[in-house]
Amino acid sequence: MKEKLVSASQTTSSELIMPNDTNPLGNLMGGNLMRWIDIVGGICAGKHSEAHVVTASVDHVSFNSPIYLGDVITLTASVTRAFNTSLEVYVEVHSSSIKGSEKRKTNHAYLTFVAIDDITKKPKSIPPLRAVSTQELEMYNSAPRRRELRLILSGRIKAQNAELIKDYFKNM
Repeated sequence: MKEKLVSASQTTSSELIMPNDTNPLGNLMGGNLMRWIDIVGGICAGKHSEAHVVTASVDHVSFNSPIYLGDVITLTASVTRAFNTSLEVYVEVHSSSIKGSEKRKTNHAYLTFVAIDDITKKPKSIPPLRAVSTQELEMYNSAPRRRELRLILSGRIKAQNAELIKDYFKNM
């Protein structure tokens, strides 16, 4: 399979925060944001893998600051690493007023998706990823550690077998 650039599957989506999206304080409900993160991440993963994908895990969702009624959010998803049948996607969320002012990063998340074969409904191989920019390379190189942590937390490997994480903490 031919490798793909990060930019080939990068996906951006925007949402206007309406009253039905908010809690009684007028802030966006976290579950709604998580849904939009999953959707934009899934589209990005599907573009890269050229297949339907399923969400395998959500590692980390950070709620750094509230998003208010009437704000516009922009979600940007990028593949950080492609493994054999799974891939990690990083989603960053920015919020601004409808006029585009006061833009700020409000949230981010890491998700893992698995590509599914249309016929067998089983995981299928995906193209490798080619990271180019410094930021892409940093995300690419740190993805195996995040993957190893996911495997520990899911019980698929034992913590004492987590060589990448051990090495990371040794070198700090």
